Amino acid sequence: MREDERVTALELFFDLVFVLALTQCTTLMSREASWLGLVKGLALLALLWWCWGGYAWLTSVVNPEEGVVRLVMFLAMAGLLVAALCIPGAFGSEAVLFVAAYATVRVAHLALFTLASRDDALLRRSVTGLAASSALGIALLGAAAFSGGAVRASLWALALLLDIGGPFLFGAEGWKLVPGHFADRHGAIIIIALGESIVAIGVGAHGLVDSGVVVAAILGMAIAAALWWTYFDVVALVATRRLVQLPAGRERNELARDSYSYMHYLMIAGIALIAVGVKQTLEDVGGTLGPVIATALLGGAALYLLGHVGFRLRNVHTLNRQRLVAAVLLLALIPAASRAPGLAGVAGLAAVLSVLVAYEATRFAEARDRVRHQPATDE
Repeated sequence: MREDERVTALELFFDLVFVLALTQCTTLMSREASWLGLVKGLALLALLWWCWGGYAWLTSVVNPEEGVVRLVMFLAMAGLLVAALCIPGAFGSEAVLFVAAYATVRVAHLALFTLASRDDALLRRSVTGLAASSALGIALLGAAAFSGGAVRASLWALALLLDIGGPFLFGAEGWKLVPGHFADRHGAIIIIALGESIVAIGVGAHGLVDSGVVVAAILGMAIAAALWWTYFDVVALVATRRLVQLPAGRERNELARDSYSYMHYLMIAGIALIAVGVKQTLEDVGGTLGPVIATALLGGAALYLLGHVGFRLRNVHTLNRQRLVAAVLLLALIPAASRAPGLAGVAGLAAVLSVLVAYEATRFAEARDRVRHQPATDE
């Protein structure tokens, strides 16, 4: 098991390949701009998120830059790249190639985990269980690639359920974790997702940069800044300290699984949906959002905040009422936003998030200062 908590350059390189997968999912949702398109994008994102998360667990056990591990990581990156390129046709003409590329990434992951577990019976048992559920999930996706309609949708849903629910079936005792490194990997992927939302602003503003586009871009930046603030100002610090303080073993592993592998998907999916809404607004600043894009924009932000509510509830067992209220408010605003100009919807989201940040910064100023300036030796 590695001792260094530093996120390596190769891990960051791997994460950048995941950026393309995230971008492709948001592009798919933007192009289809339908309820089915949103479901497809979120399903693909869930599958690839779980794949990425597996490597976050793996690199707590092995150093990705040493020996044969480096070469296998490059192979996995190639597979992930091909899978990302296939996303637009993952439910159609490129379904078989997508599954083959995805299987390559998963097999490489399991091969490295198997190698790392040679002298650890508990870890080997957990890896064996993961391999079994992963093999069945890949087989179901393969069958879905040759199916259509309701059969394909059912096989996909079952594969996702099996893949994501697998860790509950074979326990959490055997996994190994470097807590600071694990938390930093997830913090980095939040940054990457936020960066992708900024890229969406640039992609959406492909025409004349007039006053409407400038205002929309500034509001989009305000939204991204508020999302960054809600995670990195205090939440990431508290969660990392909580994970580090727990002794190695089942309790820490279960907290990492629930808080990071599960709850962070809600945050990443929320950011992706917001990116879809902002991009569509910039493509037609004067147009109305419509119900699908309004749901992506405001519902995505609500999903992000609900991820935070669950994150805090799992970590410190308290309810973040103000973020829950903000999420409910955003959901309630969807009907009105669907009939309003896109710029009004983006402005409304920026306003809600800005008020939330301002309220928390003033209402909890003392606690915030204590958390942010608490010496590591006092934790």
